[in-house]
Amino acid sequence: MSNEPTPVLRAGRPMTDPALVVLVLGGGKDVSRARSRPWHLAGLRMWQFTWMLRRAGRGRGISVQQLQYRFRGWNAPERTPVEDARWALNRIHTEHPDVHVVVVGHSMGGRTAAALIEDPSIVGVVALAPWWPEGTEADSFDERHELLVVHGKADRWTDPRSSRAATERAASAGAAARYLSVPGGHFMLRNPRMWSRTTREMVLGIADALERRDDRSASDSTATCSGGQS
Repeated sequence: MSNEPTPVLRAGRPMTDPALVVLVLGGGKDVSRARSRPWHLAGLRMWQFTWMLRRAGRGRGISVQQLQYRFRGWNAPERTPVEDARWALNRIHTEHPDVHVVVVGHSMGGRTAAALIEDPSIVGVVALAPWWPEGTEADSFDERHELLVVHGKADRWTDPRSSRAATERAASAGAAARYLSVPGGHFMLRNPRMWSRTTREMVLGIADALERRDDRSASDSTATCSGGQS
């Protein structure tokens, strides 16, 4: 039997036809082939967002799924968390072919989220204290996407200036991109409710916009059918 680790996608209560899927991604290290474990802080830190979003999306058809990577590191050039996140997206697409996806990622998870943006199902990203060392990670965002970046002013692990500049570049490319500078450091320990509230508002705002768009499409379709009757 192979000892090769596999990613784990924790989807919570099954939904047959969700209106929106939220993929939650934790942080990690620059280089590490150590296996990710459920008790590592990088993953535990994100469960507050997963549980909060599941509560907020209850009754609204929002499925919130958290990914556990195979390894703890980014591990360039393979970018193993990107491989894992694409595996998760493939699972989501297989189960729900037409569903839209919002990705919520902290630190390395924010870098991973940006690397996924060319997937056509992704309509939004919430990047929490993202690790964007090259400054170009968000350059593929465009008018199809919403982007919220939240970064602590006192962050010494990842660079708030790089995050702000990347957000501005995404906005210049047409994305609905917003940067929010907040007190505190990298690990979201200061005023955690603010980090949660801001994330919730972004996700629910996207869900509301998709619902309104679907209602308009249904209304237009009904009007077209009615107008075509003799």
